[in-house]
Amino acid sequence: MAFDRKQLGQLLIMGFDGTEMSNALRALLRAIQPGGVILFKRNVVSAKQTWDLLRECQAPVPTPMFRCVDMEGGTVDRLKDAIMPAPAAAPVFATQQKKLFREHGRLIGEEVWALGFNTDFAPSFDLAFDVSRPVMTTRVVSSDPKDVVTYAREFLRGLSDAHVLGCGKHFPGLGEASRDTHKELPTVVKSWDRLWAEDINPYCELGKYCPFVMVGHAAYPSVTKKSTPASLSEKWMCEILRKKVGYRGLILSDDLEMGGVQAVAPIDVAAVETLRAGADMYLVCHNEDHVWSTYEAVVREAERDRKFAALAQRAVDRVIKAKSSFRKLLPMSSLPTEKTVNRLRRDLARFAERVEKAALV
Repeated sequence: MAFDRKQLGQLLIMGFDGTEMSNALRALLRAIQPGGVILFKRNVVSAKQTWDLLRECQAPVPTPMFRCVDMEGGTVDRLKDAIMPAPAAAPVFATQQKKLFREHGRLIGEEVWALGFNTDFAPSFDLAFDVSRPVMTTRVVSSDPKDVVTYAREFLRGLSDAHVLGCGKHFPGLGEASRDTHKELPTVVKSWDRLWAEDINPYCELGKYCPFVMVGHAAYPSVTKKSTPASLSEKWMCEILRKKVGYRGLILSDDLEMGGVQAVAPIDVAAVETLRAGADMYLVCHNEDHVWSTYEAVVREAERDRKFAALAQRAVDRVIKAKSSFRKLLPMSSLPTEKTVNRLRRDLARFAERVEKAALV
């Protein structure tokens, strides 16, 4: 099958080291034409520096990119040094005030948008069970899926108010995963009936509000009869998420450099297999050599296997179609002024005070 190898870059969201554009990074972006970039705390110094870096990332890539960040508040707050710390999900939920749930999403969205991002990989749909509490801490809000839906729906609405794309994660759920997927592969021993009624319920209820669903690196042998993580599982992504849940947005694998997936597949193999299993896009968040090698692995497989090439092209088409539907959200914001940054700090500080006071009532 004939295809433009640069189109396959649309299936990749890449991270990198450093706080400034380098010649090597610019050449990599120009060669791969990635679908998106993701920044972490290591990339962020100030609001203006972050905006400039994202603008320079976009410059060599004619197609608008998803400019991504993990911004939940609390322990997952990549922008706290550039602006100020934002409250975590758990204390906001503890207020039991839906207006604060939405305001949480809106304020984080305004912060994200002001610094040049258009995509926030939040909120977490994972349930707050005791077994995962040491790993998930304040990122999760309740063991009751109805509570998770209530908080996450309002947070997503808040992001949308700020013109930022959101993401439900980590499908099908890490609520009963006792190990950290960044380091190793957890095995969730839980029946299909309980998974469907509990962990998967937020995806059924909120899928239509989620531009992205991120699939995690945990194994669910009671469902698949295998130790394969969901991020490499056709059953989880195609049969369950697409067909049974009915999700129509973009399916994204979690970072392929994480221990949970590397426990079962080298990163180049994982890039090919996550796409083969049904992902539309995959993340490589740190090593630029891994960014290049996964892209080359996908290109080689598309050149070798016509069936995979057709599958990859369909994923490219879905990404491009999604970007077309989000075209008003993808352009860069204006350069953040000192006045804007001070307003964001003031608004976040006031919000944190309201959350703290509400929690004491």
